[in-house]
Amino acid sequence: MNNSFKLLLIIATTFFVWTHYTHIAEAVEQDARPEIVDGLAQKVEAFSDEDSWIRHDLWVETGFDIDGDGNPDRIHVSVTRPPQTEEGLKLPVVFQSSPYYAGRSSIERRYFWNVRQELYTEPEPRESPPPPGRDVERPVISNAMVDFWVPRGFIAVHSSAPGTGYSQGCPTLGTDIEALAPKAVVDWLNGRAKGYTTPFGDEQVEAYWTTGKVGMIGTSYNGTLALAAASTGVEGLEAIIPVAPNTSYYHYYRSNGLIVHPGGWLGEDIDFLYDFVQSNPDVREYCNLKVRDTEMAENMDRVTGNYNDFWAKRDLAANLEDLRAAVLMSHAFNDWNVMPGHSYRVIETMKEMGVPHQIYYHQGGHGGNPPEDMMVKWFTRYLFGVENGVEDDPVAWIVREDDDRHEPTPYEDYPHPDASVVDFFLKPGAPQKGSLVTEKVGGQGTETLTDNFSFDGSALAQAEWTDHRLLYLTDELKEELHISGVSSVTIRLALDRPAANLSVWLVSLPWSTSGNARITDNIITRGWADPQNRNSIIESEPLEPGKFYDVSFDLEPNDQIIRPGQQIGLMIFSSDKDFTLWPDPGTQITVDLDGTTLRLPVVGGKEAVSFEEK
Repeated sequence: MNNSFKLLLIIATTFFVWTHYTHIAEAVEQDARPEIVDGLAQKVEAFSDEDSWIRHDLWVETGFDIDGDGNPDRIHVSVTRPPQTEEGLKLPVVFQSSPYYAGRSSIERRYFWNVRQELYTEPEPRESPPPPGRDVERPVISNAMVDFWVPRGFIAVHSSAPGTGYSQGCPTLGTDIEALAPKAVVDWLNGRAKGYTTPFGDEQVEAYWTTGKVGMIGTSYNGTLALAAASTGVEGLEAIIPVAPNTSYYHYYRSNGLIVHPGGWLGEDIDFLYDFVQSNPDVREYCNLKVRDTEMAENMDRVTGNYNDFWAKRDLAANLEDLRAAVLMSHAFNDWNVMPGHSYRVIETMKEMGVPHQIYYHQGGHGGNPPEDMMVKWFTRYLFGVENGVEDDPVAWIVREDDDRHEPTPYEDYPHPDASVVDFFLKPGAPQKGSLVTEKVGGQGTETLTDNFSFDGSALAQAEWTDHRLLYLTDELKEELHISGVSSVTIRLALDRPAANLSVWLVSLPWSTSGNARITDNIITRGWADPQNRNSIIESEPLEPGKFYDVSFDLEPNDQIIRPGQQIGLMIFSSDKDFTLWPDPGTQITVDLDGTTLRLPVVGGKEAVSFEEK
């Protein structure tokens, strides 16, 4: 390096440092404080100059050693805060943890499980993708929240989940480790855990710039980690906003004993997700052996699909007894990746526990935050302690079918308090379409379908004539029909062999193929079950061919208004091309119509169900 270049470098570096700290000095001179208007934290000009923000990273020590090196694992954390926090101003924290910040592996289909598998047989081995590289530019782990929250007077904190990026430990996917890692960060923010400047050094870092009040937020896996941290009851975590959280890995990869796959990810299972996120090369060999190749390989069970201790350890919704943080939950009724039942189970538990909560449901797909003012009001109340009346707001906020997502309709609760179950019964019509009626008439006989995964559900619903599904329709609706809550079915069936997939769609017909079709126009809700698990998801019981059995299960929660002129259809079929395994076609399922019932939660009950006269 020649002397001229050295001089230029010195000048440039000096100018950068001078400029940066001038920004900080100017911001501090404004003596800014948070501003609250109408119960909402406002953007403050002195907090909004990103050039003045203080950014640094550190490693927080946990109480576990999952990577087996004999030392407590440390979690990589980054902080973004206004410069006034160096002059004595203490602010609350909005915190997000994620396994995705440092890179992800390939999603080529050849790395997924081959779904062309006969039921109750050992699957072909799966090839793991090349591992992701560690893609982190310190000291910034993520900028996911800084532009929105820092100007409003919050400190933004991000952390990489165990075994990802520069975080030590292993990805365990859903175990208590994923709760204890962000808990340790909350403990550090409150002076109860140690933070260090390096992953192995002894120089400590203190969070002297925060009030210790913490809120967590995140979508999908990130929302799962927010709820997981809250499940520990950690002091200081006052409120969370989980968006489409996966609250049970069993319910994500299995349904009523049946092996299923998240929408759009056919062939994914928990071991692929491990490969997808494991981005710390320093611990990869040990973690692969311990977690993926031992615990997961021996216990995830792609043969029976039964619930076991492996899945129980990853069932967050069943382990919320210590939760104390106020919860603003967000989910979509048409999320076929992390399905709305994940949030519904948690909210129902919170009602019983008396935990402060609200639920925002929209009609879109995976993800989708609540409106900004709703989120700000939530964190203003619980992190700044401002009495803004959020506790008196309606519990449920639901985006109606034609409305903007930022303009939800408030309801006293979800499901709608005026919803009650209406039973619907079947009348024959196969291989065309039978009837769905509210008055039971005996002697309807049986009808049979033949499994064939080659036809997807939308094709089956639109078919005028097919023996690959059974479809039962109401008459055309005379008035709109508001469904709110969990629909369920009991199907009395017999198989011609010991096992079969069982899929149910609730549809609205005629099926819209318009380019302007709404996401709510065709599919109302869905559900899947393994008839072998008719009595328990813990144990499979093979069916005796030709013998009839009752199989009862819930469909996914929904809140939808069906338009007049539409017909509601119950479609029963076997293999669902987009979600289940694909066994050889030919399995026959015979349904006893007299023993089959659809239970639909209708606002206004049976009196609200009216059909056009024929």
